[in-house]
Amino acid sequence: MTLGASQRLHEGVAAVETMTRFALAVLALASGVYTYLGVRSLLDGSPTAVFFAAIIYSASVSVGIYAFWSYMARFYPHVTTHVGRAAMLGVMALGAAMIIAMSSWLNAAALAGSAALEQHLAETVEDYSGDLDRAHQNALAAQSLLPDIQRVSERFAQLALSERQSGALTGTQGSGSVVQLLSQMSAQMKELENGVNASREQVTKLFNDGQKRLETMRRLVSAPGAVSPRADQFSSEVVALTGVIASLGQTSIAPSIRRAADDLSLGFIAPVADGGNADLVNRQDTVMETVRSSVAAQSRVLSEAADEILARQPVAERRFVPLSSAEAVLRYATDFIPAWAGAISIDLLPGVLVFILATVHGVIRKQEEKMPFAERITAAELLRALEVQRAVTANGVSPSEIDSLPEGEELSNITSLEARARAKDRLHEDR
Repeated sequence: MTLGASQRLHEGVAAVETMTRFALAVLALASGVYTYLGVRSLLDGSPTAVFFAAIIYSASVSVGIYAFWSYMARFYPHVTTHVGRAAMLGVMALGAAMIIAMSSWLNAAALAGSAALEQHLAETVEDYSGDLDRAHQNALAAQSLLPDIQRVSERFAQLALSERQSGALTGTQGSGSVVQLLSQMSAQMKELENGVNASREQVTKLFNDGQKRLETMRRLVSAPGAVSPRADQFSSEVVALTGVIASLGQTSIAPSIRRAADDLSLGFIAPVADGGNADLVNRQDTVMETVRSSVAAQSRVLSEAADEILARQPVAERRFVPLSSAEAVLRYATDFIPAWAGAISIDLLPGVLVFILATVHGVIRKQEEKMPFAERITAAELLRALEVQRAVTANGVSPSEIDSLPEGEELSNITSLEARARAKDRLHEDR
C-alpha cells in the first residue's frame, strides 16, 4: 500500500511538471505586463524611447521571475538537510524581496495608480480648503471690532451734538473747542470704521474667488478620463488658490486697527480752550481732559483686541507636490491594500507551488524510508543486482572484498568489480 501511494505521488509530480512550467510562465508574463504599465508612468522622454525602455525592463522582470522560481522549484524540494533548507529559505526571502522591489510596486501602480493619484488630489483639495477657511477667519477676525468702533464713533458724535445744542458738557451751548475735539475723535473712528468695511468687501471677494478655485479643483478630481491631464490643470488651479490665500493673509485690517488705536492716545492733540471767560475756559479744559482719558481707555481696549487677533497663528504656505501614479500608490499604500495584495500575489504565488512540491517530495521520502529494501528497488535495479552477483561469482570475488567496497558501490559499480576480476585473472595467469 505504501509503495502504491508513493508511486502515485511520483506520478502526480511528473504529471504536474508541465502545468507548473506553464503556470510560472503565465504568472511571469502577467507580472511583466503590469510592470510595463507601471514603469511607463515613471519614464520621461520621447514615446519611442519610453516604449522600448519599458519593454526591456518588463521583459527582464518576466525572465528574472521565471528563472528564479524555476530554480527554486527544481532544487528546494530535494534539499533535505536543515542547514540546506535554511539557506534556501534565506535565498527565497531575498529573491522575494527583490521581486517586490523591482516589480510588485509597479504592478500596484498599474492596478491602482489612477485611483491613488485621484486620492492625492482629493486630499490636497481638503487641505487647501482648510487653509482657505482659516485665512478667511483670520481676515474677518478684525470685523468683530466693528461694533465697538461704531459705538465709540457714535458716542463722540452724540456728545458733540449735545454740547453744540445744549452745552451738556460745559454748560454753554455752541461750537467751541470741546465740540471740535469730539467731532475730531468721531471722524477718526468713522474713518477706521470705513477701513474695516472696505476690508470686509475685499475679504469677501477674495474668499469667493478661492471658493470658485476649490470648486474647479473638486470637479477635476471627479471628472472622467485620464488623470494626468486633469492633474496638470489641477496644479494651475493650486497656484491660483495659493495666491488667494496669501492675499487673504495680507488683507487683515487688524494691523491698521492696532496703529489707529495707538494714534488715538499717542497722537491726541487737544485744541486750545476758546471760551469767552476764565470759567468757561476751565470747564472746557476739564471736559477735554475727560475726553483724553476716555480716548486713552478706548485706545487701550482696541489695542488689546487687535493684539489678540494678531496673535493668531497665520496660515502657513502650503506647497503642492505633484506625484506620479507609482509614488501615489506608495504614499497611500494602506488605502489600496487589495491592489497591493493582488500585485504581490502575482509575483509570489509560485512560492506556494514550490512549497507544495517540497511537501510532496518530503512525504515520498518518508514513505520510501519505511519500506523494506526489496520493495524500494525496481525490477531493472533487481536485474542489475543479479548481473553483479553473477559477475562476482564468475570472477571469484569473496564477500569480504565486496564488504570492503564503499557503501553502495557493491551493487551499482560493476566496472569496479570487473576491474578487480581482471586483476585477479592476470595474477592467475602469471602463476
